Amino acid sequence: MTGADEVRAAMAQVTVTINGRAYRMACEDGQEDHLRGLAQRLDGMVEQLRGGFGEIGDQRLTVMAAIMAMDELAETTRRLKSLEAENRALKETRAAVIDRADRTEHETARRVIEAALRLEALAGTVSGA
Repeated sequence: MTGADEVRAAMAQVTVTINGRAYRMACEDGQEDHLRGLAQRLDGMVEQLRGGFGEIGDQRLTVMAAIMAMDELAETTRRLKSLEAENRALKETRAAVIDRADRTEHETARRVIEAALRLEALAGTVSGA
C-alpha cells in the first residue's frame, strides 16, 4: 500500500445531496457532519436561486450558488480584517492608557514623597523653634 493509498484508506466517506444529485466525497475522520452541513448550505443556496430564477439549468444554478458562497466568504474576510484592525487599535490604546496610568502613578507617588519631606522639614523647623 502506498502512502496515498493509506491516506485514502483513513479518510471517511460521506454521501451528500446537492441540487437533487448524490455525491460521494471523502473527508477526514470526524468531519463527516461538518461536510454534510456545508453540502446542506450549498443545496439551500441552490434551492433559493431556483426559487428566484426558476429552472435555469443545474450547472448555472450550482455556479451561481458557488459565487454566492464566495461572496459570503469575501464579506466575512473583509469584516474579519476590519475587526482585527480594530482589535489592534484597541490593544494599542489599552497599552497607551496603561503607560499613562503608570506614569501618573509614579508622578503622584513622587509628589507625595516630596510633600512628606517638606512636611517633615517644616515640622522640624516648628519643633526646633
